[in-house]
Amino acid sequence: KVLRIMDWMKIISALALVMFIVILFPRARDMVKNSPKGTSSDWMSFVIPMIGIVLFIMLLIKLV
Repeated sequence: KVLRIMDWMKIISALALVMFIVILFPRARDMVKNSPKGTSSDWMSFVIPMIGIVLFIMLLIKLV
């Protein structure tokens, strides 16, 4: 009995995942297509904190 319930739960969760992908993928594609393009200063304001985070994580790894 427990095995059958788990099988149904897997099937229902897989169907829910497929529904989310089918519903959200076209909307996400439209959002990416119609979004404003970033300038080089926008990208630098993203890259500099990312470099800082990577360096901080590398420091934490070296300390362990």
